[in-house]
Amino acid sequence: MNEQTATTAPVVRRVDTRHRYEILVDGERAGLTAYRDRDGQRVFFHTEIDDAHAGQGLAAILVEQALTDVRISGKRIVPVCPYVAKYLTKHTEFADITDPVTPEVLTWLDAQLGR
Repeated sequence: MNEQTATTAPVVRRVDTRHRYEILVDGERAGLTAYRDRDGQRVFFHTEIDDAHAGQGLAAILVEQALTDVRISGKRIVPVCPYVAKYLTKHTEFADITDPVTPEVLTWLDAQLGR
């Protein structure tokens, strides 16, 4: 009888000190979505999934749980990240807490990131 190790469900955690949410698969980081907080907004600017985990739907799980956390925290979403913006076009349940990306937000974000 072959025993196979069952993979556990992905886990999403917020890592405030690194300004990101991480998705873990079997306890190892498989991807992240990065943000900076601005007043009552959480500005998402980058999402990535490691190549070894591509095509498994992890980005959608990660972003959905991150946006749900934003709602719970009472903040609003600003989707600078193209993946988060695309996700929001298909998931209108977050439209009520989504703010537009403006030149002011982009200038602020560049200053935050030292660009």
